[in-house]
Amino acid sequence: MPGNGEAVTRRTGTRSRRGEGPAPVLSRGVVVLFAVACGAAVANVYFSQPLLVTMGHDLAMSPALVGSVVTLTQVGYGLGLFFLVPLGDVADRRRLIVAQLLLLVVALTVVAAADTAAVLLAGMAATGLLAVVTQTLVAFAASLAPPAARGRVVGLVTSGVVVGILLARTASGLMADLAGWRSVYLASASLTALLALVLYRVLPRRGDAPPTTLRYGQLLRSTITLFARERLLRLRALFGLLVFAAFSTLWSSIALPLSEAPYFLSHSAIGALGLIGVAGALAATVAGRLNDRGLSRRTTGIALALLAASWLPLAFTRTSLWALFAGVILLDLAVQAVHVTNQTLIYALHPEAGSRLIGGYMVFYSIGSATGAIAATSLYTVAGWGAVCALGAAFSCLGLALWACTRHSIPEPVTGATSGGEG
Repeated sequence: MPGNGEAVTRRTGTRSRRGEGPAPVLSRGVVVLFAVACGAAVANVYFSQPLLVTMGHDLAMSPALVGSVVTLTQVGYGLGLFFLVPLGDVADRRRLIVAQLLLLVVALTVVAAADTAAVLLAGMAATGLLAVVTQTLVAFAASLAPPAARGRVVGLVTSGVVVGILLARTASGLMADLAGWRSVYLASASLTALLALVLYRVLPRRGDAPPTTLRYGQLLRSTITLFARERLLRLRALFGLLVFAAFSTLWSSIALPLSEAPYFLSHSAIGALGLIGVAGALAATVAGRLNDRGLSRRTTGIALALLAASWLPLAFTRTSLWALFAGVILLDLAVQAVHVTNQTLIYALHPEAGSRLIGGYMVFYSIGSATGAIAATSLYTVAGWGAVCALGAAFSCLGLALWACTRHSIPEPVTGATSGGEG
């Protein structure tokens, strides 16, 4: 591949058993590029949340119609996970990623230029659909990483996803205050176009044949077949559903108590809380290294215990911001640790079906996120913050109980240089 991809890898001189050519070793700089691209792409799903009122006023939308902006974006993302992400197993991932990013630029431009509610909603649905390029990037990074370092690579790349989610609301709120809500999507379109160009130049070309010759319909059916066949995949998908239900329980409702007495915080101040969560998310990258050492099972148990414990300080949010900060860091660290472990383990089941495995797993992530958001906001209205914390703790404890009941009953694949047996 002269002139393309030199920055991505250095060649080890060994060839894989699948005939994919010399095994690549990702440089740290390119792993960071993957993480930045993931964060930038997934942030588009969450930019609209602090902008809904402004969008509604600008386009004369009813409150119900404004609410559908978030719904359509999430629906588009869910559809993309099932219908687009599996294409990474049959298409050249480099071309697929660049094509999706360029189409995402078009969708973001449509949103920024929307002059009617119908155009805005169509653009937001398309934005959600194409933002799943995030998961194609994760699968590609995992495929390029050597098995002994795959957990570390997945950990760094998925940190970008969590950071993108946490900072999206903060960034969009600040930019909207400075230059209007349309500037958020114009800036994102520009950044996405730049990333498409950089990734086109940096990512390696794969000259070998696609790992599978399945037709599209067969590809989608095989995703379901993988879930039916692999018990570990089903278990890890349930872990993902529960931890992201807990994650969404906090982040979809935390603005409610903070905007009331005794704090009365502004939207910008509440959005800045995402900066605290980033500290926890970045600290959890150590989970990837633990997976590479064969400690996946233990890492999951410790993280789920921390997730359950995080709700104790969070319950004191109304009386102490320090308790809130401690709970946020613990929760985001725990969620990220479980998420990294899940993705590392499921990819190791069938590397040739990595996109299908990750896409299918992320469907459960979306279900958990939606469940937590709907339940938390509804519960706060009728029972207050204490009930929301009880809900989050229930999701967390259910995950911990599931781990305790299954930790020795399901063998885990080898993900790194050491065996996965922990005793």
